[in-house]
Amino acid sequence: MKKLITAAALSALLSFTASAADIEAGKAKSLVCSACHGPSGVAVIPTYPNLKGQHEAYIKLALHAYKNKERTGGQAVIMQAQAGLLSDTDIDNLAAYYSSLK
Repeated sequence: MKKLITAAALSALLSFTASAADIEAGKAKSLVCSACHGPSGVAVIPTYPNLKGQHEAYIKLALHAYKNKERTGGQAVIMQAQAGLLSDTDIDNLAAYYSSLK
């Protein structure tokens, strides 16, 4: 059932092609993220992922999964706490910002 819900959520995210997100708001919100993922979205810690240029839908899916405590591996405890502080709009804006970086 969990896989079906995740697949449905991914499908919904991928079908939404027009982004109404605010890249500048995402950039401002990313200051907290930069402690681990670097100021330009390139991780400063080798075991943390780079966010620069990552697919927007993937970032949204990952942040929602952390927020809902569905991702539990690696540094999930840290990410669950951080994502728990984000609104859906924050997540959209962060995803738009990081995906815009080339």
